[in-house]
Amino acid sequence: MTKQQVHSGDHTAGIGGAISGPHHPDGSRCAIIPPYLLERLASLDDPGFGRAAAAARHSLVRRTVHSRPTGVATDPATALTTERPADVSRLVRSVFDARGTEDLPGTPVRAEGEPPIGDPAADEAYDGLGATHALFRDAFDRDSIDDAGLPLEATVHFGDAYDNAFWDGTRMVFGDGDGQVFDRFTRSLSVIGHELSHGVVQYSTNFVYEGQSGALNESVADVFGALVEQYAAGQTADEASWLIGVGLFTDQVEGDAIRSLSAPGTAYDDDVLGADPQPGHMRDYIDTVEDNGGVHLNSGIPNKAFHVAATTIGGFAWEAAGSIWYHALTAGDLTATTTFTDFAAQTIASATILFGADSREATAVSEAWDAVGVIPSS
Repeated sequence: MTKQQVHSGDHTAGIGGAISGPHHPDGSRCAIIPPYLLERLASLDDPGFGRAAAAARHSLVRRTVHSRPTGVATDPATALTTERPADVSRLVRSVFDARGTEDLPGTPVRAEGEPPIGDPAADEAYDGLGATHALFRDAFDRDSIDDAGLPLEATVHFGDAYDNAFWDGTRMVFGDGDGQVFDRFTRSLSVIGHELSHGVVQYSTNFVYEGQSGALNESVADVFGALVEQYAAGQTADEASWLIGVGLFTDQVEGDAIRSLSAPGTAYDDDVLGADPQPGHMRDYIDTVEDNGGVHLNSGIPNKAFHVAATTIGGFAWEAAGSIWYHALTAGDLTATTTFTDFAAQTIASATILFGADSREATAVSEAWDAVGVIPSS
């Protein structure tokens, strides 16, 4: 799989092969592994990757199967906790085990304040929920995902060799991976932070999951997923890896992660998976009808803009660049169909509000968008 440019209006080609007709969002979950990777695996006829191919085919089918609708309370019979705490800044976590089924939420296994249970997936999910909550609370004064103390829930061991992790509108859900290409999805803190950040987007601007607004949805989730990992490790922008999904690939894959914010298109280059197809500049923008209009592809462009801004400013990325992106997301001036140029203009405006028009932060943000070929809307 290689990078390819599909001209606007051409609905006959794209990442993953020929298709026809207009594409519309299918309502599928916001998942960390893009469909073009699963399609690549699903098409394998190498006996050595039979389990991975079968797992990918099943994971693709499950993308369009909805879980519990947003806003529906957990079944009291299986709930660890569903009530919001009186102190909305208090962290409340609940971890469930689907035990290889696709029934949500699963069996409760760990509640807030309880000790580790010895199941790596459950304990990693529990810790990841806490690390994500900590970033948004401490860096941005946000009370959980919805800014109103929402208890955080996660389900582990979803499905049989399920090759994905997703936010379904109410909870995090993690598969165990196929063991040949993907390991368990709780191994990566940036993945946990990414998926929960989709919830932050949902409760703020709620970008439509298609085209440039969908790519911004993915990019914002990548940005805050990276910041969750950096905050937990106490890393500066220069010290951070800027990778999303370290630890997801098994040793059989030639790749560091599933995406790179610092160098989009370089996260992996593997005989089986192909090469990372993400562009990092508007000149390489992929106009396609697949992947909901390239939401996991073109997100590399705003990802790179954030990386440039954060490393130019220096220090801890959540303190300046992260605060600017968070302010832009939550200021209330963006629409659900925001474009790259709209978002660029808002981040520059947010930098001006937070740090001043002549500040190095505002200059860095403006130069970052210029570096990726995005001209802010006036």
